[in-house]
Amino acid sequence: MVMASAIPFIADEFHLTPLAMGGVMSAFFLTYAIFQIPGGILADKFGSRPVLALGIMWWSVFTALTGVANSLTSMVAIRLCFGVGEGVFPPSAFKTVASWFPKKEIGRASGFMLATNGLGPALAPLFVSALMIAWGWRSVFYSLFVPGLIVTLLVVSYVKSSPNESKYMSSEELADYKEDNAQLTKGSKVSIYKLLRTPLIQWCVLTLFFFNIAFWGIANWLPTYLLKSRGFGISQMGIGASLPFMTGTIGYYVSGHLSDKVFKTNRQTLIIVGAIGGAVFTYLTMAASSGVMAVIWQMIGFFFITIATAAIYTLPVAGLPSGAAGSAIGIVNTAGQIAGFLSPLLVGYILSKTHGNFNIAFYLIIVCLLLAAFLASRIKQYHFRGGTANEASY
Repeated sequence: MVMASAIPFIADEFHLTPLAMGGVMSAFFLTYAIFQIPGGILADKFGSRPVLALGIMWWSVFTALTGVANSLTSMVAIRLCFGVGEGVFPPSAFKTVASWFPKKEIGRASGFMLATNGLGPALAPLFVSALMIAWGWRSVFYSLFVPGLIVTLLVVSYVKSSPNESKYMSSEELADYKEDNAQLTKGSKVSIYKLLRTPLIQWCVLTLFFFNIAFWGIANWLPTYLLKSRGFGISQMGIGASLPFMTGTIGYYVSGHLSDKVFKTNRQTLIIVGAIGGAVFTYLTMAASSGVMAVIWQMIGFFFITIATAAIYTLPVAGLPSGAAGSAIGIVNTAGQIAGFLSPLLVGYILSKTHGNFNIAFYLIIVCLLLAAFLASRIKQYHFRGGTANEASY
């Protein structure tokens, strides 16, 4: 998200077209997508802790190296390397949630974890705008190495691959974990081939693909939109690009709570409601009479969009054995991040061909959100019994 805020200024220095700007943002998603499934397989095989630690350290190094790029070619090469490290992280993170929490708490645990996916992007534009005003865009990337190193050390010190390895678990919590795990032991070793044949995975793959074209279309281009189309200054852009993610943080948490308490047997309903709500408020953003109103509509829109996001990622973790969670999320997120690769390029191409007309890009986002809602309506919740997929009755 730092790149999304910095790209207008990088483009000025490197004289990039909108399509080239999209290429810089897309480069990360290419390797990020490729390493989703390997990350899930590694987490299922070796546990999540070593994969998480290696991934965070790797991407922290290449975040800092982004600041030394001196051409479009070197920038793209660094972003490709950056995506390798971050690609192994999501399946490992969801593997941790699946290993530590009983199924009845998966939605809330996932929602709480995903809330940081809203909080980070909410802070990034504020952080970026302040540093860029003082020291330029390169300083932003240099400054992120030390936090990455600290988080790596915290993961190594405190994150265990399963509750059995932790000295902080109470006997009651361990009993709850063992009871839940015993019910899922049979068939918990699930091959990638079987996962790919599971209807739950297939529909989640399609849903997340179209949803993420919309999500990353907004997330990657919102700062540029506010600067170029709405006439915001750097400080105004930082605030305007931050606020939607603030409400998005709330949306993630709300979705997790509703997923466990209200929509336990039909979590896909949250995807449908969130995607349709996101489409409505994206249209209102486009049609807003002022930049301030555009930000307000986008704040509401992101609340709905993140409700859908949390539900998409919760479904495979809740519907499959914990032993398959890393691989399942790896498959689903591969499709999502292929969309993340295509989305900045599509928007950049549209802007290049229309001389910066963001309205056409907004229509693309709206159509993709509505397609995601339709595809989500086809999802049924499944889990594995003896290695085969059956409709779940929770």
